[in-house]
Amino acid sequence: MHLSERTWTDAADAETELAILPIGSTEQHGPHAPLGTDVLTAEAVAEAGVERYDGEVVVAPAIPVGVAEEHRQFSGTLWVSEETFRSYVRETVASLAEHGWDRVVLVNGHGGNVGALREVAGRIVRRDDAYAVPFTWFDAVGDHSADMGHGGPLETAVLRAVAPELVREDRIEEAREDASDGWGEWVSGVNLAFDSAEFTENGVVGDPGEGDAERGEELLELAADALAALLDAVAERDVERPDDRR
Repeated sequence: MHLSERTWTDAADAETELAILPIGSTEQHGPHAPLGTDVLTAEAVAEAGVERYDGEVVVAPAIPVGVAEEHRQFSGTLWVSEETFRSYVRETVASLAEHGWDRVVLVNGHGGNVGALREVAGRIVRRDDAYAVPFTWFDAVGDHSADMGHGGPLETAVLRAVAPELVREDRIEEAREDASDGWGEWVSGVNLAFDSAEFTENGVVGDPGEGDAERGEELLELAADALAALLDAVAERDVERPDDRR
């Protein structure tokens, strides 16, 4: 059940504790992919996961702006601080829990959100009347995960599968030529770069030409299967906190 498409009386009839909160970002994805790529992919994975899950799930509207200051040199990128982001996610989960949807999977489409989401999920579980876990789709696609860049093969593949009209196909070669091979500038296990503009001319990391629609469908299937399995685990989990053992 997608809340944005239902009435409040429909929502009142939902008989589930499970909810999904898609979370993305509005940021550059090179010259060929839209600023909303991370929102689109998170929503697509959430939709596919719900279709595979054998049960009812409430799907909240996506959070479209995340922790993305690392892309600030590229026009159109929007961002908030980690503190603001964590507060927004936490309060959104609290409002879901108020209606009885207190087991929430945070379906994430942006790498910059990962650390903040893990931290806020822990805070929700330990301090609030809810249980939340983050799920980042590109970490759940098997061997494909090694190819995750930025505006690269994985994100471009999923876009070609779910919203091909948004991919600027005439700019793929431009995106490939000015892309970086990897994320950051690493020395002794340390990334010396804080902003993507330090190591990629056009914002792309990886070769978007290697992400066709067929690969996108495979990625969606893998991510959806993983999400459905996670939903099942969250639905069945004993979420009572352990006794104090001090």
